[in-house]
Amino acid sequence: MIYTTFLAEQSQGSLSFFLMIGGMFIVMYFFMIRPQMKKAKDEKKFQADIKVGDRVVTTAGIHGKIAQLTDTNVIIETGAGKITFEKSAISREFTSARYGTEATK
Repeated sequence: MIYTTFLAEQSQGSLSFFLMIGGMFIVMYFFMIRPQMKKAKDEKKFQADIKVGDRVVTTAGIHGKIAQLTDTNVIIETGAGKITFEKSAISREFTSARYGTEATK
């Protein structure tokens, strides 16, 4: 009788352990994995929608205006001249809504 009570307590403890581990994975998914997947999807959509004349920021932090656009490459005009990048190097748009009055300079 004592042995069956011990087994019942042990199985109940292991069930709560697995529920806690499962809950941790669910929390990690909604707070870490899902937002990163959404950000990557939005960035890929932005890279596909860029056009000549857009002000952009590269992943290296270089700010400039798109001068030419091909299927895979982008020529960005900066203060130092024109630089060629791959489309995947474009990180985000450089707009006054995001950066304030400094974006218009």
